[in-house]
Amino acid sequence: MTTGGQWNRRSVLRGAAAMAGAVAAAPLLGGVATALGGDADALFKAGKFEEAGRAYEKILKSDPANVRAARQRGYVGLLANKFADAEKYLQKALELAPGDMDAHQLLADCYLRQDKLAASVPHWRAIGEESYAKWFSAVQGAPYQIHGDIGRAEFLRMDPMPQVEVSLNGGPPKHFTFYTGAPSMGMRSTVAKEAGLTPVASQKIDYEGGQIWAHYGVLESFKVGGLELRNVPVGWSSTESGEDVDTDNDGMIGTWVFYHLLTTFDYAGRSLILRRPTPDAVKTASAGTKPLPLWLAGDHYLHSIGSIAGSGPRVMGTNFGGSGVMAAVVFGDTAERLKIRTDHDRPLETFGHSAPTVVLPCYPEEIRVGSAVARDIYCEAATRGGTNEYGFDVPAAVFQCFWKPYNITLDFTGMNLYVAPGKAT
Repeated sequence: MTTGGQWNRRSVLRGAAAMAGAVAAAPLLGGVATALGGDADALFKAGKFEEAGRAYEKILKSDPANVRAARQRGYVGLLANKFADAEKYLQKALELAPGDMDAHQLLADCYLRQDKLAASVPHWRAIGEESYAKWFSAVQGAPYQIHGDIGRAEFLRMDPMPQVEVSLNGGPPKHFTFYTGAPSMGMRSTVAKEAGLTPVASQKIDYEGGQIWAHYGVLESFKVGGLELRNVPVGWSSTESGEDVDTDNDGMIGTWVFYHLLTTFDYAGRSLILRRPTPDAVKTASAGTKPLPLWLAGDHYLHSIGSIAGSGPRVMGTNFGGSGVMAAVVFGDTAERLKIRTDHDRPLETFGHSAPTVVLPCYPEEIRVGSAVARDIYCEAATRGGTNEYGFDVPAAVFQCFWKPYNITLDFTGMNLYVAPGKAT
């Protein structure tokens, strides 16, 4: 699960499935797009994805057998949910190099996002994710079937993690939190048992210095307000003795659920709003708001454009839900390079992706994502994980405390993020 102290993709996913807290280190992805070089790679590293895509295409015109260019061009498409482009180039990369693990991984995520679960299975298997292969093989029929047009759930509480009321398989109300730093929907072992779930795959994983069991199954019905999802892949965790790992909440909603819907995190109005993703719904939710780009790296890490401490427009991690009192995590040498005030005398020992890490309090003069702005607010500077192994530079990622005066809507069809002050209408 960990190699040389660094987190690989499997440990990130499994840690999130175990309902881990907020990320306190840069997200990692097993080496995709490392060893950068050349104009195309420089553009990609700088977050100029469309320009990088054109540069990779130019490389392929002169060198059609260039595996890296094909894989990277597919990756550019996947970041923006341009699935036809992603499939075309990632399949080309695998034709050229059938054993390319990075291409298999990216193509597995590409099929997963489109609910082509059967098509994803051989690629999960190729990268050694046998539990995922068994899990998705067990899903019969279309997953994430949407019934109803809108579901609104008021926050039962805001801190330390927002909590909403949901129903599983028509049962009594359960208190779930949410976090886009987690992939699938997860729940406590006892909650899964009450809902009648049985695992289709299980695996022992590392978690906060010990080991737990991660189980995978399929939930018949998940309901929030007036909106219901049916046939939902879910996970739950238990200790060796079968006890719950986390008892603070009944479960957690992850990014896989949100990207099937038009999702509004209405922090100012203290509610979670889930809509069927139609053009009319997008128009209603985003009225009068300028769109920002939305990129999805890996299978659940969200990014948009923002700035920190005068950095100018940069790709920024954008996280919703989770816990923690920081407005942002500042990665690598960003705090030093941008001369952000940092308190080196008060290190904080915490966990990032369920692994021990140390962060330092810091206070950027300004953080901005669209119309959302915070000044001289408490943040944390990560002391490890300075290189974002998704292949592009990310100086910081913002978290729940940053968003509290705003409402934010995520449109995964148009791949736009909308930020507006105050309550959602």
